[in-house]
Amino acid sequence: MSTPQRTESTFEQIPVINIGNATSSDPAARNALADEIRDACINVGFFYVSHHTISQETIDAAIDAAKNFFALPLAKKMSIDIHKSSNFKGYTALLGENTNPENRGDLHEGFDLGWEEMDSGISRRDGDGVMTGVNVWPEGLSGFRKACLDYYHAAVNLGKLLFPLFALALNLPEDFFDDKTIKPAAIMRLLYYPPQTGAVDDRVEGIGAHTECAPNYSRCFTILWQDQVQALQVLNTEGKWIDAVPIPGTLVVNLGDQFARWSNDIFKSTVHRAVNRTGIQRFSMPLFFGTDYNVKLEPLPGCVSEENPAKYEVVTAGDYVKSRLEATYFYPK
Repeated sequence: MSTPQRTESTFEQIPVINIGNATSSDPAARNALADEIRDACINVGFFYVSHHTISQETIDAAIDAAKNFFALPLAKKMSIDIHKSSNFKGYTALLGENTNPENRGDLHEGFDLGWEEMDSGISRRDGDGVMTGVNVWPEGLSGFRKACLDYYHAAVNLGKLLFPLFALALNLPEDFFDDKTIKPAAIMRLLYYPPQTGAVDDRVEGIGAHTECAPNYSRCFTILWQDQVQALQVLNTEGKWIDAVPIPGTLVVNLGDQFARWSNDIFKSTVHRAVNRTGIQRFSMPLFFGTDYNVKLEPLPGCVSEENPAKYEVVTAGDYVKSRLEATYFYPK
């Protein structure tokens, strides 16, 4: 494949990519798939994936668990408030975040969890940096932990499946990221967007406009399941908001600022937001996928040239994530 080149194309829609050939024994099929991903990563920063590896049964169970959790009394949810956690796990109340500093707050509730072994319940790994520590789980909610972790591990496995394709898209060996994702940083969120009714305050959105450099989202890429309620919007190069219309059977993948930084801005991290003005409640499940925390974010091979000199200070992935997480959470005034 040719050397990746950034362009300034203006997209009007987000591509849908069938990733069924991700594990094909035919190198030509894998390279053709990587070509599609490269084009999406360079010019859009977003794409849908179809024929992914997460079963509908796993998705349905996790969403049912999310609905049961967010239906709990507020006092019970606040008992595992994320502000009580030293490692950014637990519940976030309405307006408990403000992704866009120009807004008044994000109109959603959230629940954050990280890596945990399904059978043993061990959720502490050496090398997990700022995220080291146990998950917190609501009491008395039957099946909640299992449903969440089933989806979490399925999404992590999908993330590992995508990394060889990203490597090919950057003209790197398929196994380039293997030793950098042994203990990948992966945070999953359950998100509930209540109906926004009555007088609309334009400075209150489901999630304010941001790239994935926003504190809680500073990973390589995000794997997002969204329900059929339209809310996600992506900003193109002409400043036009493009709807990321829910497509049954697909997940949305979007690049984070960590990957943009690592690729010296060859890969694109695109501004997006969630605005739920439908009058209907909305649910989504993003998994923010990154490398091991000790990986140095040095410019990837082939991403620096005379025309595109190195732009960023070299930091570890863990330090990069920590610097952003610490600014995320606040209590509304």
